[in-house]
Amino acid sequence: MRVLVTGGTGVVGNAAVTALLERGHEVRLLSRHAARDARRWSSGVEPSPGNVTEPASLRGAADGCDAVLHLVGVVAERPPKATLEGVNVEGTRNIVAEAERAGVRKFTFVSSLGAERGTSPYHRSKYRAEQIVRAFRGGWVILRPGNVYGPGDDEISLLLKMVRALPAIPVIGDGDQPFQPIWHEDLGAALARAVERDDLHRRVLELAGPERTTQTDLLDRLTALTGREPARVPLPALLAAIGTRVAAAVGVEVPFNESQLTMLREGSVIEDPAHNALTAVFGIEPTSLDEGLARLADEQPEQLPGQGVGRLRRKQFWADITGSPDTPEMLIDRLRRQFAEIMPIEVGSEPGAQIVPERGATITMSLPVRGNIQVRVAECGEHVLTLLTVEGHPLAGAVRFLAEERGDLLRFEVQTYDRPSSISDYLVMSTIGNLLQDLNWAAVVEHMVEAAGGRAAEGVQRDSEALDEEQTERIERWLEELAAALSRDERDVRRSLRSDAAHESGDSPTELRP
Repeated sequence: MRVLVTGGTGVVGNAAVTALLERGHEVRLLSRHAARDARRWSSGVEPSPGNVTEPASLRGAADGCDAVLHLVGVVAERPPKATLEGVNVEGTRNIVAEAERAGVRKFTFVSSLGAERGTSPYHRSKYRAEQIVRAFRGGWVILRPGNVYGPGDDEISLLLKMVRALPAIPVIGDGDQPFQPIWHEDLGAALARAVERDDLHRRVLELAGPERTTQTDLLDRLTALTGREPARVPLPALLAAIGTRVAAAVGVEVPFNESQLTMLREGSVIEDPAHNALTAVFGIEPTSLDEGLARLADEQPEQLPGQGVGRLRRKQFWADITGSPDTPEMLIDRLRRQFAEIMPIEVGSEPGAQIVPERGATITMSLPVRGNIQVRVAECGEHVLTLLTVEGHPLAGAVRFLAEERGDLLRFEVQTYDRPSSISDYLVMSTIGNLLQDLNWAAVVEHMVEAAGGRAAEGVQRDSEALDEEQTERIERWLEELAAALSRDERDVRRSLRSDAAHESGDSPTELRP
């Protein structure tokens, strides 16, 4: 089956597209930067550039498709381009019209748990969109998931980053508003099965995870995972609502916006477990909250230079070593094995965190004042080790370690390519941050000279420059492709493992549905 997926680049979309591919379907991905976004998967995804708020850009997107999975939606408005009315309501109207024009027979729409009773602007927009879907001339099904969490989500992932980085965290009201989060891969699996099944037409299904939680409970669990315990500052709900509006106006991230606060107060749970379609209809064994949070702690997305602010800067720190018995390969291997000792900051700062760099691994470290930060190993070759910063890091970019022979000399070099990740980080880097960064990488080079058993007659040498537009574009493309290749490889490994498991059980991918 060929499925047109709108919004396949977010937390839910990534999971849904992956699940569809695992079950043997073809995906046409509709997004503004579809060609770039489709590179996240090794095969099976056809890009279709378009914007649901621009009907002309949708023409032909659904041609030849058997089904549409409509995921595009916004929770927080960013006028004038992204509004609840423009994206959630009119965007749905536009994609329904395109599906009907192309003769698509099945339309699956992702709404929100509580949409029919909620009073938040987000819930009201989703409910109006539901009415548009109900008028679709083919078969339709509406799914209402609870709070979806996964790498990079706007709520629980953001709360995780705050626990890692901040000395104090606001707790809204008494912190006991219940909600029932669902792991993104569980929802992705349910969406893929909903698209396949013909017995669900004209049904509205609610889905949630297996456990209820609260902000207080989440903070307890995240504290245990990270080993950090920031102070908790009670914030009355009224002040929180005002604060989120102010924060949004100045571009500050908060874990719950005003609409989400309203949804929390109204309750985002399924009262009767028998009505939870995740298990009752789709037969999916749900991921426990503890397991999901543990995975979340190590699966936050990379933070590439395009996400930062200011000019992209390249720094180089190197030493030419004499008298060492090491080859370049031995030097990089030594760096990997002794990474925790060579780095001048604490490595493995969270319980159970990995400390040896391997491709795809997430390394957690601790920065003075800043808290816990992470990097992901994107390259692990004989002569090179490349780390990408992960969301929550004060920098958006990469650091590269290289070793090479230069005549009778053995050169070890550290290269950084980065921007501050936010305005506040820009201010810090402009004052003391750059100095601390320089001291850190110079110390790494010194430690490597010592570990290699040699000496560097000229000491640590360094260079720094702000890159021009052409250089910046080239570096950004290189790092985006590194991240995309890593993502593709990780998905292929998971896909292979699941395929092997299905083969051993005698099931084919399309036979896994109940």
